[in-house]
Amino acid sequence: MGKTAILLGATGLTGKTMLQELLNSSDYSRIVLFSRSTCGIQHAKITEYLIDLFDLDRYKTVFRADVVFCCIGTTQAKTPDKAMYHKIDYGIPVAAANLCVQNNIDTFICISALGADSKSKVFYNRTKGEMEAVVLSLNIKNTYLLQPSLITGDRDEFRLGEYLGKVVMKLTSPLFVGTLKKYKSIHAKTIVSAMLWLVEHTYELRCIPSEKIKELAIIYDRNRA
Repeated sequence: MGKTAILLGATGLTGKTMLQELLNSSDYSRIVLFSRSTCGIQHAKITEYLIDLFDLDRYKTVFRADVVFCCIGTTQAKTPDKAMYHKIDYGIPVAAANLCVQNNIDTFICISALGADSKSKVFYNRTKGEMEAVVLSLNIKNTYLLQPSLITGDRDEFRLGEYLGKVVMKLTSPLFVGTLKKYKSIHAKTIVSAMLWLVEHTYELRCIPSEKIKELAIIYDRNRA
C-alpha cells in the first residue's frame, strides 16, 4: 500500500507540478487535496475537498496522511492587502502544521522563500520568517521549509513582474557565482524533486536555501533515472 499525501496549493505552479509527480509515482496511492478551486483532474488517486482554506481547522477529521506538502503562496502584486497576504502565507501553513501535530502526521514539507526572516523590515520576508518560526516551534519530527529564489515554470496566468524578473535573471545569471548562487532562479520541478527526496531521507537543515534545494533535486532525479 502506497503513501497518502496531503497537498495544499495544487492549482499553483509548484503545486500542479507536485500533483503530477504524485500521480505518476507508485510510492503514493492516495492524494488528498484541500483547495479553493478544483485542480480539474479526475483520477482514482485523488480526493479533493473544495473549501475555504482559512477554515482548514474544520477539516481535522479528514486531514490525515503520511506526509503534507504545503505549496501555498501568493505575491504582493496579486494580494496587495497586507492583512490578506498574511492570512495566506502565514495563516494557512501554520494551520496545516497544527493539524499535523493534532493528527500525528510526522512529515511536513512547506515552501517558504529565500530571505525569510522574522526580524526583517520587509513585510514579505518577515511574514515568511514568522511562519517558519511558528512551524519549527511545533516540533513536527520531519519538518522542512524550502526557501527558493524566483520560481520558474509554465504558469496558467501571466505575471508581468515575474516575467521581467525572469528576463533579468536570465541575462545576469552568469554573474551569480559564489555566495550569489542562491539568488539564481529555480524551476518548480526542481523544488518538487527536492521535496520528494526529503520524504525519504533526513537532512541536516530544516530551512533549505535555493542552492541546496537544487543539490537535493539532482540526487533525487539521478536515483530515479
